Amino acid sequence: MFNETQGEKYIMKRKRTFYALLTIIFLLIEILIALFVHDRFIRPYVGDMLVVVVIYTFLRIWIPDKLKLLPLYVFLFAAGVEVLQYFEIVKILGVEDNTFLRILIGSTFDIKDIVCYGVGCGGIFLAERNSCIVFATLLDKNRWL
Repeated sequence: MFNETQGEKYIMKRKRTFYALLTIIFLLIEILIALFVHDRFIRPYVGDMLVVVVIYTFLRIWIPDKLKLLPLYVFLFAAGVEVLQYFEIVKILGVEDNTFLRILIGSTFDIKDIVCYGVGCGGIFLAERNSCIVFATLLDKNRWL
């Protein structure tokens, strides 16, 4: 039998593993979209919605306990990066010739990106609100032993 401390550690480990797998899956989807999708909807809009999901799931590896405002914090971070693009942060930092950093930071401000970040974070909020049933099933120690 598990005692309370072992049970809590078990649950935290399962949550961290779950969010690590989600991060890898969503990151792979983002990479595939970036490499192979060149359309006017999936790449610009779905890609922007997924980027906040990748950030969120990555943070949840390190913050496995539910943090109610984390989707808001992720949105504010993403919107802040977008605003920095408006002020041409890539040029200010002198990294416009570095392809990786230019892509990572972004170089073109678009208000629609902020809307996509909001939609993505709204989806995260709804998913987390309904995740109690999912986690109860995934974390049921008797189910996996």
